[in-house]
Amino acid sequence: MEFKPKLLLGIGVAGVLAAGAAWFISAPRAFDTAAFAGLTGDHKAGEQVFWAAGCASCHMAPGGDPMVLAGGQAFATQFGTFHAPNISPDSVAGIGGWTLGQFARAIQQGVSPDGAHYYPALPYVAYAKMAPQDVANLKAFIDGRPADATPSLPHEIAFPFNIRRTLGLWKAIFADDSYVITGDFTEAQQRGRYIAESLAHCGECHTPRTVLGGLDRSKWLAGAPSADGKSRVPNITPAALDWSDGDIFAYLTTGFTPEYDSVGGHMAHVVENMAKLPESDVQAVVAYLRRVPAIP
Repeated sequence: MEFKPKLLLGIGVAGVLAAGAAWFISAPRAFDTAAFAGLTGDHKAGEQVFWAAGCASCHMAPGGDPMVLAGGQAFATQFGTFHAPNISPDSVAGIGGWTLGQFARAIQQGVSPDGAHYYPALPYVAYAKMAPQDVANLKAFIDGRPADATPSLPHEIAFPFNIRRTLGLWKAIFADDSYVITGDFTEAQQRGRYIAESLAHCGECHTPRTVLGGLDRSKWLAGAPSADGKSRVPNITPAALDWSDGDIFAYLTTGFTPEYDSVGGHMAHVVENMAKLPESDVQAVVAYLRRVPAIP
């Protein structure tokens, strides 16, 4: 085989350029904190955001008090096991020293105060649609929870997924923070879309994912395997969810189906959270679900 140094040089240069482009693309984007300047969080309003967003469902300690956000719950996925971190106001183990801008960047862009990417186990693509005032209100409520010094557990992620820089490439491909369902909406439907697609991040469980973990938005809420692959999350588009509005409302607030089966798994936490919201918000979610395209 003839030695071709120019060819090898060209391949080497192309490799360096590709690596440089990947490094550039994977860098965390700048985050504009201007929308949060001067905002003061409202503790009471923040509690409603807290329940709608399901913060305690993931960040309370296993079997612990939902008001103590010490973290530690494990979530098994095809990419490894993620451990929810401590987000209590503790200044060392938690997020007690964070500014509003740092908090907003974390939950809306998935970037830590020291500039590292967060894994999308934190649904920041959904939270990116949160109104700035709701972000400020949520932080005000979390800041009022008890501080806990329990250290966060490290994730158990295998190579190459343990290289956080690669998450920048994942975001470039999958971090679409636009609304999925569009069109003319009533005020209630708009409110329901905001809760379902952003705060409650329903699509994170009910929508199938690609092999790289991005949501398949063409099959929005059409059902998917559970994160650990052991069960299936149901289709909640009108093609499969043929309950009345009252049945859906009752399920979301009591956990009982029209056949008097009871909710189980992580959905039990969702019901607990929904039951704490104003009835008008739950009715708005029902109105939104009626607007979702039917997907068999």
